[in-house]
Amino acid sequence: MDYGYCRISTPKQSIDRQVRNILKEYPRAHIVKEVYTGTKFQGRKEFDKILRTVKSGDQIIFDSVSRMSRTAEEGFALYQELFNRNINLVFLKEPHINTATYKQAIDNQISITMDSGDQATDELMKTIIAALNQYILKLAEKQIRLAFEQSEKEVADLHQRTKEGIETARLNGKQIGQPAGAKLTTKKSVISKEQIVKYSKDFEGSLDDSECMKLIGIARGTYYKYKRELREKVGL
Repeated sequence: MDYGYCRISTPKQSIDRQVRNILKEYPRAHIVKEVYTGTKFQGRKEFDKILRTVKSGDQIIFDSVSRMSRTAEEGFALYQELFNRNINLVFLKEPHINTATYKQAIDNQISITMDSGDQATDELMKTIIAALNQYILKLAEKQIRLAFEQSEKEVADLHQRTKEGIETARLNGKQIGQPAGAKLTTKKSVISKEQIVKYSKDFEGSLDDSECMKLIGIARGTYYKYKRELREKVGL
């Protein structure tokens, strides 16, 4: 089973790019989407479901390593856990740390049977070969850890640049966000208010509140909010 895991930090972001990238390489992948604003992988409901469901030989595909975890330590620990469970991990933007690459490093370990006739020489060569194999594994692990560390740094840098940008704009006298007490005007609210004025018997129409809400198709709370704003506007 191939699982394509896509995550965004806020509902305002678009998840479509991640979906497209995964399906381009793995068209039969089961796409799992999640909006998540925290920094730890524990508690991500959809990802937790995958971790509970995934079986040996299954595959989890990420657009990038940052989609798996924002912190290096937790990301590396989860990588090792899934690797030991024989779960394949694919990172489209960092293919050099795919579990297949890690497995290849293990499979390519040097294996030489020494029988020189001299026990001391054979023991020395075995020690050297074991050290080389250990070095190969440590090098692969270092590359995996570095990828998670780089991802964590990029996220931290982005947050810092955003913070500095907001502060710079504020110092330059620019309004950040909606001014206190300001009312947000949308195209839908304008149309709804026009319809309230047209149909409500409290303004120019002949319909009562319930009839008006049904005709316009807006929620009760929104209807009375718009009605109150209209009254304030005309001084009623």
